[in-house]
Amino acid sequence: MTTVRICVCGDEGTGKSSLVTYICPLLQILAKYILKGRMGRSLVKDVFVTSKIQATLPQITIPPSIGTPENVTTTIVDTSALPRERTELNKEIRKANVILLVYSDHYSYERVALFWLPHFRSLAVNVPVVLCANKSDLSKSTPTDQVVDDEMLPVMAEFKEIDSCIRTSAREHHNINELFFLCQKAVTDPIAPLFDFKESALKPACVSALQRVFYLCDRDQDGYLSDTEIHDFQFNCFRKPLSDLDLTVIKSSIQKYSPDSVTEKGISQSGFIQLNKLFAEKGRHETIWLILRTFHYTESLSLHSSFLSPKFDVPANSSAELSPAGYRFFVDLFLLHDKDNDGGLSPSELSTLFAPTPALPSQWLDNDFPSCTVRNDAGYVTLQGWLAQWSMTTFLFPNITLSYLAYFGFDTSLPSSNPQPTTVALTVTKPRKRPPHTTAGRRRLPPISRTVLQAFIIGAPYSGKSILLHTFLGRPLNTTSGTYSPTLSPSTVVNTVELPGGKQVTLLLSDLASHESAILANPSALSKCDILIYTYDSSDPHSFAHIPALREKHKHLDECCPAMFVATKADKDRVTQDYEMQPEDYCGLLGVGKPLHVSVEWGSVQELW
Repeated sequence: MTTVRICVCGDEGTGKSSLVTYICPLLQILAKYILKGRMGRSLVKDVFVTSKIQATLPQITIPPSIGTPENVTTTIVDTSALPRERTELNKEIRKANVILLVYSDHYSYERVALFWLPHFRSLAVNVPVVLCANKSDLSKSTPTDQVVDDEMLPVMAEFKEIDSCIRTSAREHHNINELFFLCQKAVTDPIAPLFDFKESALKPACVSALQRVFYLCDRDQDGYLSDTEIHDFQFNCFRKPLSDLDLTVIKSSIQKYSPDSVTEKGISQSGFIQLNKLFAEKGRHETIWLILRTFHYTESLSLHSSFLSPKFDVPANSSAELSPAGYRFFVDLFLLHDKDNDGGLSPSELSTLFAPTPALPSQWLDNDFPSCTVRNDAGYVTLQGWLAQWSMTTFLFPNITLSYLAYFGFDTSLPSSNPQPTTVALTVTKPRKRPPHTTAGRRRLPPISRTVLQAFIIGAPYSGKSILLHTFLGRPLNTTSGTYSPTLSPSTVVNTVELPGGKQVTLLLSDLASHESAILANPSALSKCDILIYTYDSSDPHSFAHIPALREKHKHLDECCPAMFVATKADKDRVTQDYEMQPEDYCGLLGVGKPLHVSVEWGSVQELW
């Protein structure tokens, strides 16, 4: 928001122009004070103008440098209630960000509900209204509390567009500064998205956002904000320290309404919510907005799209990987939530970990997480599987990783006074260089600097692809039932592999299943593949023929990426393949190595990885 446009409305004689009059003479005075470095906070003149002023004052613009909050330009527009000025009135109402509705006696008060507010609705304007009871100097015998109870609260209950109410006196210079400040706050810090006056409670969306803020500030995840965590929160949001006395007052205020919310451990989540409820009830909702904006919330209480999806380009033939900072963040996140230190994240621990996010990534659920990565004997994802899963997500969907880094609070996790963007948790690899053919027809593989690789497993049904995926995760597939269930949808599993020399890489192993032909025909999908693994059942004479037929259909596979052939079920009797040449001869013709014979019964499958 860069401009607050206040439309001043109300019946004739309610003192609208008198309220605005104080702004005009002061602008030049304030400008002189600014030049001298002595600008005060007042926006009004100290002397009541007794001389007759014009019926409708010209538009006034207050620049951001003169006492306005949120560094905004404030424009104040005076209007007339005369019927002949109705067209101009309606025009200004439609242009306004906030409406200041002024009344001063019983008649003009009755007109607030009978004419003015219904008229605003008839114009289909959806802006906050600040209700002002002016000329309080004429009814000093009536306490302000009584005016609030008898006049303001009933009309606020009927018309939800009323943001706030205030009692003023232009003659006595009473609450004039506060009046225009309320108008500015109604636009820059609206109460409507935060608080439900009818229910006297924070709205669900506000509670949800504050719960996430609490989660991110609860560094040790013990369910309480310790004194240290509160001090960190204070400085992060307000950039100034919190005194011990102020902290004691805050705790006492919370305990008055929720005694169990403050313990020796600190302030609980319910106490934190109660504190913000008190801010809203006392008209300090700008404090809540400052907290929410620090944590990247918009006026609609959603996270900024630029925060969830920052600009991050991955050039063609390159890929995204986790940077050391990204790996460290996900390691710390795992260790923080593995409360029982069993080396795995149970469903309840995963639920707590993903509390500040919408849910598990849909891509994970589609790929049957956590079955797609490394788990312990209890079926819980291990640290190795957790890191492999995020490496796979970053490789396939870097935007998803960036979004979840934002949800998890990566920007506030690093020891820096300046929050770091989530993009520092990712890095872009050098473009892939497809290996050239040598004169012998074989491919010479260049050195690989990337740490995440993807392999497509291709083969006829029942050639052992699913068994390979399961054994890759250290979980042999149960084949004792003797029944075969074909894999219909593509599935990918991920694990780390240690290469000769000790270097570790993350390998994505994808079974294309019934989508095999469609994926191989898709250049975009193939561009992410580093190696094709052709599999066939060495005990089935009809298994191998599927591979040459597929390669004949997709002749571009020769230039796509390296390939290797794997003969599964080597523990069974090898049979002659029903094809014009045997697999060994076919591989020789292509200039690739002979098929690697593996069997899950022998354990030789580990040589494949």
